[in-house]
Amino acid sequence: MFLPSDQKILPLENGDHLNRVEFERRYAAMPHLKKAELIEGVVHLSSAVRFASHAEPHASLITWLGVYRAATPGVRLGDNATVRLDGDNEPQPDALLRLDPAVGGRSRLSGDGYVEGAPELVVEIAASSASYDRNKTARLPAQWGAGVSALVG
Repeated sequence: MFLPSDQKILPLENGDHLNRVEFERRYAAMPHLKKAELIEGVVHLSSAVRFASHAEPHASLITWLGVYRAATPGVRLGDNATVRLDGDNEPQPDALLRLDPAVGGRSRLSGDGYVEGAPELVVEIAASSASYDRNKTARLPAQWGAGVSALVG
């Protein structure tokens, strides 16, 4: 995308109200940013992650889901993958499982590598940012569809 030299791309800020296209444009202009989510059109930037309350349970979760994936044909595992749900929602759950469409999965991978549609399982580790993660997960059940979402905290 070409922008005139006098037109600067604004940085993402907590609380910005954006659509998904503008969110992705600003996110792409901030390669140093590790995690940002768009929930019901509102930008959420993550804070630092503590070891005992988030990083360690997250590692255990990924190990458990990885063992399940290894034993279950057609299951794909994602760690912090961006999910394009609709024009106002682009969460990045701590973990997700999705089925390949060939075995009945309802999400797909876009041409640029993002998950589009609701995966079969999404999981958030909520201990480090319990209020944010609980509220985010609670606000998205319709977009997640009939699949299972879990909150570990």
